[in-house]
Amino acid sequence: MVKARSAPDVIMLAATLLLLAIGVVMVYSASAVLAFREFGDAFYYLKRQALFAALGIVAMIFTMNADYWVWKKYARPLLIVCFVLLAAVLVPGIGVVRGGARSWLGIGSFGIQPSEFMKMGMIIFLSAWLSQERHPITHFTRGLLPPLALVGAAFGLIMLQPDLGTGAVLVGASLLIIYTAGARLLHLAALGLVGVAGLIGLIIAAPYRLKRITAFLDPWQDPLGAGYQAIQSLYAIGPGGLVGLGLGMSRQKYSYLPEPQTDFIYSIIAEELGFIGGSFVLVLFMLLIWRGMRTAITAPDKFGSLLAAGIVGMIAVQVIINIGVVIGMFPVTGITLPLISAGGSSLTLMLTSIGVLLNISRYSR
Repeated sequence: MVKARSAPDVIMLAATLLLLAIGVVMVYSASAVLAFREFGDAFYYLKRQALFAALGIVAMIFTMNADYWVWKKYARPLLIVCFVLLAAVLVPGIGVVRGGARSWLGIGSFGIQPSEFMKMGMIIFLSAWLSQERHPITHFTRGLLPPLALVGAAFGLIMLQPDLGTGAVLVGASLLIIYTAGARLLHLAALGLVGVAGLIGLIIAAPYRLKRITAFLDPWQDPLGAGYQAIQSLYAIGPGGLVGLGLGMSRQKYSYLPEPQTDFIYSIIAEELGFIGGSFVLVLFMLLIWRGMRTAITAPDKFGSLLAAGIVGMIAVQVIINIGVVIGMFPVTGITLPLISAGGSSLTLMLTSIGVLLNISRYSR
């Protein structure tokens, strides 16, 4: 066993804690008006965010100090539990519908989102599976198709909720692991064409997705319908200018921009803190991703390298999709900004995952 360093990657840890602190502040700023109107308590979302941030930090400290090899031992049972939870959420009377998707398990305002657990469960399992030499990833049928079939099964269950954003993050992180494990680009490119065809089919099968695509191309065709969120997000970003309107001074959070504390919190950041504040957040994410990729490259074994690459891929894909939606580069899809957006399962699981990444960094060569 490789001897651990005395401390994890300090830059990665600092970037994580700074993003988390910014998130707590901005969740309060973005949600105070909404929380007071809905719950009579302007601090409602702030208190929830602080609670889950504290739980997440405890989980991060635990995983940061637990040898990452232990996850390889429990990879299979963890994935089985994730599949059971994903299936359970689809059962009427068990799964809870929120935001038009049956993607929650829980009672009242507290619940868990099994798809969030599946992202990490799949990353751990694929890393453990593909780190074994008996799985020839360069062979199309025996090496590449089995893990892709597993990812496809998880993606299918998530799409039944439906939750395209989380499904896209799962697929993106999984493909990065498979590529890092040594899969041939020709095979992945061929399967990519099949995936594009499947995506087109999913869009055609659901009219609301087609509306989102047309709204993405020209949101002003339907400014009060499918294009509403994109337009209101741009209305928030535009007035922010260089330095912003000032912390707490957003106008769009007054019932104009839907979900200002979750999916569109970056719009509020740009509006209140301007180009400088928004760029600072992006720099912190780039630092986090850079140090994570460095950890993947310098990990002492293949399992650690694949696991680190998967976690970094999960963070990077989620950041790209969220901010891409906010600035109008991608069609609107419900996905949170890691460490920043209000959330329970997503925030806690993200911090837990980063704790694993920090533990791997302690063994870097």
